[in-house]
Amino acid sequence: MPIGSVLGFSGLSLLLVLTPGADWAYMIRAGLRGRTVLPSLAGLLSGHLALAALVAAGIAAVVARRPEALTVLTAVGAAYLLVLGATTLLRPAGPAAAAVDRGGSGLGDLVRGAGVSGLNPKALLLSLALLPQFTDPAAAVPVGGQILLLGLVHVLGCALVYTGVGVGARTVLAARPAAARVVSRVAGAAMVTLGAVLLASQIITV
Repeated sequence: MPIGSVLGFSGLSLLLVLTPGADWAYMIRAGLRGRTVLPSLAGLLSGHLALAALVAAGIAAVVARRPEALTVLTAVGAAYLLVLGATTLLRPAGPAAAAVDRGGSGLGDLVRGAGVSGLNPKALLLSLALLPQFTDPAAAVPVGGQILLLGLVHVLGCALVYTGVGVGARTVLAARPAAARVVSRVAGAAMVTLGAVLLASQIITV
């Protein structure tokens, strides 16, 4: 596939990744919980990679024929953000709570992260609507392989940016419990707001 397509997709992907949203809020939450951010990061990356694999398998064509499928996925993602955001607001993470959080499950963090990114409307838009546009049917590599390659490029950008977000949140706020709780509540409020707006938009559409 043309190197220009890879570079063009890389730029668009990085721009979307650098835009704060649900993934950012989740990594800030993970960074403030006092444990390693790796399980949460692995979950987010797994969700993005799974979306790319589904598009490579042809799910984008199915959604194009049945647009209500995207509506349902977006509504489920919005509801998930509402629940996760509300939980964060009720139990804001911070250095003072680190001892309690250390007993949590890394697998649980991974699963939650996969849910956040896999059902993230911004990720759905990138994977289902934009990613196929950067493929070349005439290239030697099959379209499915091109999509997986572009998906890996996107996941690499996510890994770099979200590691910085999670580690940065923990490093900067580790000695500031009050500020950490405020930031955690802001992250929770962001997830609730995003979920509510998206859910309302889907209800209005229907």
